[in-house]
Amino acid sequence: MEKYDLAIIGAGPIGLFAASFANLHGLKTISFDALDEVGGQINMLYPQKNIKDIPAFPSIKGEKLVSQLLEQNSNTKFILSHKVKEISFLENENILIDKTYEVKSLLIATGLGAFKPKTLPLSTTLDIQKHIHYSMQHPEIFANKKVAILGGGDSALDWALELATTSDIFLIHRRNEFRGLESSVNKLKSLKNVELLTPYLPKDVQLNNNRMELVLHKVGASQDFVTKNVDEILVAYGFKSDNRQLRKWGIKLDHNLIAVSQQMHTNLPHVYAIGDAITYPGRVPMIALGFGEAQIAISNIMQDLFPEKTMTFHSTSI
Repeated sequence: MEKYDLAIIGAGPIGLFAASFANLHGLKTISFDALDEVGGQINMLYPQKNIKDIPAFPSIKGEKLVSQLLEQNSNTKFILSHKVKEISFLENENILIDKTYEVKSLLIATGLGAFKPKTLPLSTTLDIQKHIHYSMQHPEIFANKKVAILGGGDSALDWALELATTSDIFLIHRRNEFRGLESSVNKLKSLKNVELLTPYLPKDVQLNNNRMELVLHKVGASQDFVTKNVDEILVAYGFKSDNRQLRKWGIKLDHNLIAVSQQMHTNLPHVYAIGDAITYPGRVPMIALGFGEAQIAISNIMQDLFPEKTMTFHSTSI
């Protein structure tokens, strides 16, 4: 039986920062993630995305942020490619994870849980599927090509800005208004090699002479169709998430998210949660906010485990 002060489920940016902050407080920490590498959704799907809402960084690529967070975790033990299936409570109030790891406290930082990209809702052949992408792990494959990007959020806008340096872009959204940053929309509107197509939805796609013919239907106009010839399609429709495991463990949910107190405590003893897995009034899904939640959770875990100990709040304490 392996014993730890703290187990963290989820090794995305928020989980990584929580682990490093736990290390600062001397907590023996183990971190689990179902993926085969740390970094979560950012590393798997958006490693080249420029993140612009991290304090002190005007812009930082996702993979760089993950790399720097990992540097702070030399004392954390990572168990990757491991989906935690079972937690139970022992007589000594410790928590048993998958019958193998005994921990004094548990911190859930799973984001939206197991995720799969929402796929393009069109019937496609295997040859076409080779040119449909749901992440931008390798931006070089889009260079000097005509690329259709489907979606209206920050990811679609960021991808369009990134690829516009080397490619011709068609940015296609089902609404006239985009859900991403207005500054990004304005930059794209100023680029001659970017065409914004709104409000349109994909209707059909066919392969013709090694190039795809993407048929678009204008929303609200029954006979208004546009065809664009493209080499690659990049889909940014978001994700389907699955948090059923949390219900199985008895964790109280609110609209499929974990309900927490101001201390980031769940309804279960010694179990805390942070990041996009949680909800409370006024919360917004931002990495920087998750970092703050990590500090709140770890500080309260310390007080929970060591009530007699005087807390030192690194590293701005005098």
